[in-house]
Amino acid sequence: MALDGKKIILGVTGSIAAYKSAILVRLLVKAGADVRVIMTASAADFITPLTLSVLSKNHVISQLQNDAGTWNNHVDLGMWADVMLIAPASANTIAKMANGQCDNMLLATYLSAKCPVFFAPAMDLDMWKHPSTRRNIDLLQSYGNHLIPVDNGELASGLIGDGRMAEPEVMITTLSAFIK
Repeated sequence: MALDGKKIILGVTGSIAAYKSAILVRLLVKAGADVRVIMTASAADFITPLTLSVLSKNHVISQLQNDAGTWNNHVDLGMWADVMLIAPASANTIAKMANGQCDNMLLATYLSAKCPVFFAPAMDLDMWKHPSTRRNIDLLQSYGNHLIPVDNGELASGLIGDGRMAEPEVMITTLSAFIK
């Protein structure tokens, strides 16, 4: 299987779609991948680090230093990974990535990554269609990042349209096809 033995960083950002990250981690581990999860502070409003730690079988990283006061080395993480996947990628994180901002562990690791980076946006319809979001996504792709397209369907707001994060199975298929 394409993901067997692969080292994958999963970045989880603050979005209601973060609940899908539990399924995604489970599928990645089942496919044989070694998964390290990095969460933004706002991601923990939607899913707990404990859930993702249990499923990944690894400590979840959310800060530049761990509980013991030791540095979580974003450079080592960026060099360790075969692939980095940011899912869900919120509009806020996409904007920061596009503009080189670095105010959390996830962004520091992204800017240090030596591997291919995939991102799966998740946001409401109007946010998805906003010209600044479109520009940021175009910028990320121009840097060589890989967009996993959004789905069309019911959104957390109750609206129907584009902006739903791709399903975990689609992301697994996308990564597997790329890694072949």
